[in-house]
Amino acid sequence: MVTKAAKKGEIKCPVTGMLQLIGGKWKPVILYCLRSEKRRFGEISARIPDISRKVLTEQLKELEEDGLLTRQQFNEIPPRVEYELTVLGKSLSPVLNEMEKWGMENIINKQ
Repeated sequence: MVTKAAKKGEIKCPVTGMLQLIGGKWKPVILYCLRSEKRRFGEISARIPDISRKVLTEQLKELEEDGLLTRQQFNEIPPRVEYELTVLGKSLSPVLNEMEKWGMENIINKQ
């Protein structure tokens, strides 16, 4: 999550600032999962089976607070919640695509 220092412009390194937004084990994976379409909580959870529901909930909340995704709750029975990248979140798609490409070339295809 972005700190108050980062919001006040005290961080001078752009990489540090970006990592404050998307750093950690799960945020890049969540953003990658949402880059092409909106998804429900269960869909995200199914695509990232190693993440606990508690951690997923926390990470989604932080990404929403930082303006990278939106959460839309529908008043239905059963309740339905959808997550979608904001314009800011979508602007990370080229970065995530390059990470995917690098991972395929240097990790997946080397096994």
